Amino acid sequence: MFKEMTENQILLYVIKSLKELRKKQFQELMDELHPYDIAEVYRTLPEKHRHKFLTFLTTRQLASLLQQLDSHYQIEILHKLGIERSSHIMNEMENDDLADLLSNFSFEEIQDFLASMRADESRTVQSLMQYPADTAGGIMTNRFVWIPQMFTVRDAVDKLKTFAGFAENIYYLYVINEEKQLAGVVSYRDLLLADINDRIEDIMFTRVISVEADMDQEEVARTIEKYDFIAVPVVDDNDVLLGIVTVDDVLDVLIEEANEDIEKLSASGKSIDFSTSAFVASYRRLPWLILLLFIGIISGSIISAFEGTLSKVVSLAFFMPMIAGMTGNTGTQSLAVVVRGLVSNDIDKKVIWRLIFREFGVGLIIGTTCGILIALVAYFWQGNAILGLVVGSSLFLTLIIGTLAGTLIPLLLYRFNVDPAVASGPLITTLNDIFSLLVYFGTASIFLSHLE
Repeated sequence: MFKEMTENQILLYVIKSLKELRKKQFQELMDELHPYDIAEVYRTLPEKHRHKFLTFLTTRQLASLLQQLDSHYQIEILHKLGIERSSHIMNEMENDDLADLLSNFSFEEIQDFLASMRADESRTVQSLMQYPADTAGGIMTNRFVWIPQMFTVRDAVDKLKTFAGFAENIYYLYVINEEKQLAGVVSYRDLLLADINDRIEDIMFTRVISVEADMDQEEVARTIEKYDFIAVPVVDDNDVLLGIVTVDDVLDVLIEEANEDIEKLSASGKSIDFSTSAFVASYRRLPWLILLLFIGIISGSIISAFEGTLSKVVSLAFFMPMIAGMTGNTGTQSLAVVVRGLVSNDIDKKVIWRLIFREFGVGLIIGTTCGILIALVAYFWQGNAILGLVVGSSLFLTLIIGTLAGTLIPLLLYRFNVDPAVASGPLITTLNDIFSLLVYFGTASIFLSHLE
């Protein structure tokens, strides 16, 4: 029945169930929906039905719902439900997600929530909240299965069955010694293939890739990507096992970091989304735009300086937007390639020089191809071979300059420990406008006597 329903039909079905107080009918649908789909229903549900919707959900469903929503909706739901029911929901949530959620509340509210939770869950969440949000400790979970190294395979399987519902994933079992230090790892496949009486220490892998609790979350993401892990263990300075970071948390990190880089590349400031007010969004964008405004005045000064050249050969104006636009485009492309490469690669002098020479080669190829094409267009359009030479050679030079500018500027910022993403697209475009106009009008001035 529910399989063929569209999103709109599901929403109408939910509203009808809420109005008619058909809780059984409502639950039958919820049992068929993925937590993400339940979250979509909540987002699109009219405000007047939301509170009843929440009261119809089970505690487990509410916990899953909260983990699918952003902080705005999470805070709204917890305030609607109150401290007592919220505490039951928090007991069911993944502890890493709960630690992130509580960071959005005041100190007094956090203490109230923690005091009303189960003591063991409260202690775990408090320990997770001690780590900065952008570190391995801040995104790790304690919902994993560990086993002592003296266990047999039978012991490990029995424990796995007991804690299967508790663990966030059961792909790996982490092995610890008497000091609770990480000693090895056993996969679920290893257990299936081993004899039931084998000792864990005889079948485990002792060379375990782990990350320290204070490692930056981007480094954690690179580690998981490099080794194709589903999860990676987190340890302290003494190699004591603290938790694990799972691949779904890494995906959230990658999306978050990508959004930050996009904001910086577009010079739009930080934390601007659909709900940001016009005043706040303007305040965060203005510093960059004011800087670029004054830099842009230089472009006008260049045109003014070559006013005589432009007045004598008016056809030069036809190609001016194209020259500036193409240069800015190639610079922005190179900038995106470099920023992405700096995030995903280990950088040394050899890599940097190879990248510079590669982008120089790209500039040569693109510049030659586009330069010849626009030279032919200018010649057949205006009937002037010298004009074609000026436009074509100018575009050739400016595309090389634009490509190198988009490459070198982020590399220089990286060299001086400045986030290269701040070398934003608008900045590269504005600088390349200046370079392109200087080259274009400079070249035209050289051949002015042949153009008139």
